[in-house]
Amino acid sequence: MVGLFTILAVAQVGSLFSADAWNNVTFTAGEIRNPRRNLPISLGLGVAIVSVLYVSANLVYLNVLPFEAIQHAPEDRVATAAMKQILGPAGVGIMAAAIMVSCFGCVNGLILAGARVYYAMSLDKLFFRRAGTLGEKHRAPVFALAIQGVWAMILTLSGTYSDLLDYVIFAVLVFYILSIAAIFVLRWKRPEMERPYKAFGYPVLPAIYIVAASTIEILLLVYKPNYTWPGLIIVLLGVPVYYLWKPKSLVGGAQ
Repeated sequence: MVGLFTILAVAQVGSLFSADAWNNVTFTAGEIRNPRRNLPISLGLGVAIVSVLYVSANLVYLNVLPFEAIQHAPEDRVATAAMKQILGPAGVGIMAAAIMVSCFGCVNGLILAGARVYYAMSLDKLFFRRAGTLGEKHRAPVFALAIQGVWAMILTLSGTYSDLLDYVIFAVLVFYILSIAAIFVLRWKRPEMERPYKAFGYPVLPAIYIVAASTIEILLLVYKPNYTWPGLIIVLLGVPVYYLWKPKSLVGGAQ
């Protein structure tokens, strides 16, 4: 039973990666009209639509392919195998084109949303001051986009796709756990604070998430140490940088 649970937890890396970025719309909260209303609607609709599509796709795979074909799909490309089964050799090309369209759309959204994180950090005096400026023509954080592009290229050259996937998911879960734990901290330290967004299922649902995500993190550290420990070290390197940056007000002089 323990072995099965461990396998299921470690196997969550791929599914967690495919579901990640659902919350990126919140990065643009400062530029959305009526965010108190529109952000929860965007998050709810986005998660619901994608969940339906993912479940539907998996139902197609299970109805089109035998279980052995799913287990041993070439390079784990189950969708491509399903399309080939349905449309023949032409299905492989169609699926490749669909994947390209999906990837380009996803990357476009991640690039635009991700740069807003550095932009917000700069406004809070936690990053280079120039990252908090907007271009005159398109009102976009051009410098933040450039920094993000350079870092993305470095990561691309640092290892294989599967390696990066393990790095990313482990680090992302750390911050998800911290973000949700902050709900408990803020309600304890600042009970009078205005809360425009409701924490659904509080305190049970957030607590369950923290326990489940922490369990996955521990199992990843134990069973995938080559990829998770480096990711943890990279995250921890940000702690001294934060404390060195903020008190000394390096932002004012960093360009």
